[in-house]
Amino acid sequence: MIMDNAINILTKIKDEYIVIGVSAGPDSMALLHLTNKTINKKIVCAHINHSIRIESDEEEAYLKDYCKHNNIIFESIKITNWQENNFENEARKKRYAFYEEILKKYHSQTLLLAHHGDDLIETILMKIVRGSNLEGYAGIKLFSKQKDYTIIRPLLYVTKNDILRYNKDNSIKYYIDKTNKEESYTRNRYREKFLPLLKQEDEFVHLKFLNYSNTLQEYYNYVEDISLEKINTLYKENIINIEKFKTEHPFIKKNIIFHLLSNIYNNETNIIKNKHIEDIIKLSESTKANASITLPNNYIAKKIYNKIIISKKVVDTNQNYRIKVEDNNQINGFIIKKVVSCETDGNDVCRLNSNNIKLPLYLRNKNNGDYINVLGLNGKKKIKDIFIEKKIPLNERNSYPLLVDSNDNILWIPNLKKSKYNVKNNEFYDIILTSYKESEENNENKKTSK
Repeated sequence: MIMDNAINILTKIKDEYIVIGVSAGPDSMALLHLTNKTINKKIVCAHINHSIRIESDEEEAYLKDYCKHNNIIFESIKITNWQENNFENEARKKRYAFYEEILKKYHSQTLLLAHHGDDLIETILMKIVRGSNLEGYAGIKLFSKQKDYTIIRPLLYVTKNDILRYNKDNSIKYYIDKTNKEESYTRNRYREKFLPLLKQEDEFVHLKFLNYSNTLQEYYNYVEDISLEKINTLYKENIINIEKFKTEHPFIKKNIIFHLLSNIYNNETNIIKNKHIEDIIKLSESTKANASITLPNNYIAKKIYNKIIISKKVVDTNQNYRIKVEDNNQINGFIIKKVVSCETDGNDVCRLNSNNIKLPLYLRNKNNGDYINVLGLNGKKKIKDIFIEKKIPLNERNSYPLLVDSNDNILWIPNLKKSKYNVKNNEFYDIILTSYKESEENNENKKTSK
């Protein structure tokens, strides 16, 4: 049977609840059907309505009805507020944020996704053309360990044609996304032009690519273990010891830097380019006592004699500033972070519904005449008056960070006041920010989960 390998993987899952990402397309519908009929578990269908195509609502309604008739739990979210220029990147972020929310809701550690063997071939080819690191060249993983859960892709053993045959044999209805044929998308060009040529050479070429992927992943895991061991000896408190770093093999050096940058960028590895890694290595080899290079997202790597420090660029809070909010922001002695959850609900926590504001968010200093629509009050209040009431020292008022949206609405005065845009912790929100003084960081780590 074409699904034997997939079934073997599914039967080994121990979780009581299994979350499956389902789009209503042929791949995810096949995985949903196969999982539901194969194992005696509680299946959660997690669907994202991207509101991009006119069929989106029809597909959601079909899935909801399908789940009702097959005793499957149905969870969905409709996204109408798109902010980034890169739709695919933003969609991926929101998709995984939703999956993680559902996994947490059902105390599950297993997320099933319907990537198949053809997807694997396309991904590896694109990575080779674009350039990547050892892990990237491995393409899509069969098992992908995350912090609190594991992503499993049981269909990597089968092709698109295998899936279509399975759907036909089991009378499974599915929807086709017409954009999958548009050549403006890079993946579609690989799918239409290169994949057929490879299959002409070997109809089971996807299994060769899967073996290639698994082999590279094994090599990567080995190198990663060595790199992590080395990091403990040459990297401490955000400082790289250059003398120790110089003694390492060039390949290990690259992986050490990649690992450090991955942590800095919260595993958003698409930000990290080979050039950034090579520039840091060149910096370590520089004969200059003091030198620096610029990195993405307002980071800087500085060489100071025998050490390299990678940190955020320091904001000159004596002048006007307006900085786009990132996951970790350090301004004027404050640490302002995006977090996934938070137990407290004081003025050091800001919860927002992105549908009610205009993204992206910014941190800026006070301007003359600034006011905030205070939460719970039917009216507005001057920022200047709040600073006076809260006894903020005069020399700190002009540089105190304020959270604003792209329309310059003041959403929050960290640690002092919330605006009407803040929502209660029992209402819908998809953004959480916390604030605290740098000296309070240890206490904050006990309160929040990132």
